[in-house]
Amino acid sequence: MRPEKAVVVRGWPSKAADDLRGARIDLDADPPFIEDALFHCQQAAEKSLKGFLTAYDTLFKKTHDLDELGRVCLELDAGLADAIQSAIPLTVFAWEFRYPGDSQVPSIKEANESLAVATMLYSAVLQRLPQSCHP
Repeated sequence: MRPEKAVVVRGWPSKAADDLRGARIDLDADPPFIEDALFHCQQAAEKSLKGFLTAYDTLFKKTHDLDELGRVCLELDAGLADAIQSAIPLTVFAWEFRYPGDSQVPSIKEANESLAVATMLYSAVLQRLPQSCHP
């Protein structure tokens, strides 16, 4: 991969790693900031998938839909199926708690499970990228 392209691709997992870190910080807070942590989990998953697509020169729409992004990724690498399937439910956290409403905040256990799913997807994508694209 050309060095210039690696820099562009590397930006995605770098931002995803920042989101994973943000989610961990939010969940370690007392009391935990669950809503924000879940947003960061969704963002980490989204940025991981967009980084993968960027590495393969595959265009994608401006979307938060992990199912839509995941389907395109699966056309390139079916080995991501389990990680993507596990992450699809995170999609709703892109907007669920960003505005006032009647949304029920998940438990800390569910939030930690969401962080584990986002981390698993991030790791699965990173394994498929050249070392030059790693943050």
